[in-house]
Amino acid sequence: MSSTRAVLEATDVWAGYGGPPVLAGVDLTLRPGDAVGLLGRSGVGKSTLVEILGGGMRPAQGQVTLDGIPVGKTPMRRRKEVKARLRTVHQNGLAGIDVQRTVEQTVQDAFTEARKAGRTTSNDVEAALAVVGMPIRFVTRRVGTLSGGERQRVAIARALAARPDLLLLDEPLTAVDPAMREEIAGDIRDLVRADGIGLLVASHDVRLLDRLTSHVLVLAEGAIVESGPLRDVLRDPQHPETRALAEAVPEAFGARPTR
Repeated sequence: MSSTRAVLEATDVWAGYGGPPVLAGVDLTLRPGDAVGLLGRSGVGKSTLVEILGGGMRPAQGQVTLDGIPVGKTPMRRRKEVKARLRTVHQNGLAGIDVQRTVEQTVQDAFTEARKAGRTTSNDVEAALAVVGMPIRFVTRRVGTLSGGERQRVAIARALAARPDLLLLDEPLTAVDPAMREEIAGDIRDLVRADGIGLLVASHDVRLLDRLTSHVLVLAEGAIVESGPLRDVLRDPQHPETRALAEAVPEAFGARPTR
């Protein structure tokens, strides 16, 4: 992982919904240039952690900071800066997007937000859409008329258009046709590598994590229980949850039989 200065730091993060804690003391650091996967079965708290990291939810205990600025309770004068530097794309692809606006307006909004925050961006909507495999004919479509997969792709294009320092993706391509998923993931990875964007991808899809990330954190029982390069982690799992994930992966992917 990158040795550059830390940007996003989560310290002793706890969260829950009235019952046992979903997150129980999670620590996490994401730096520019990192490409980190958050791996775990459905329901272990991956989306909750992404929501907290992105500032959409406050932890019950602990804190998340972006270069020392609290995320989730950011001072008013720093909110534009934090929003431009830290972007989140949720699984439904609709959070923060006005479905009555066109695709072109939606992407242009990201360029405008970035410039208002003092960041330099292009104004090339066609190039932004090309990263997620969408032809220029989509620019006149209203977001509300798009399919689930198309909405996810527009949400990613919108987030990347601002050239953030950090990008958080929560199950980002679940609604995208499997035949296109790998190609789009490759284009996203090429762009974040070229721009030095720190990337965190939360998913239970090991193939997607293998394409997008270089290092994974396994989330289970409210904590990070294992970490390392994905194929190494699956080849020699140390935690029962990781072993269960490895058993579900074809041997051709690199995991070894665990029985």
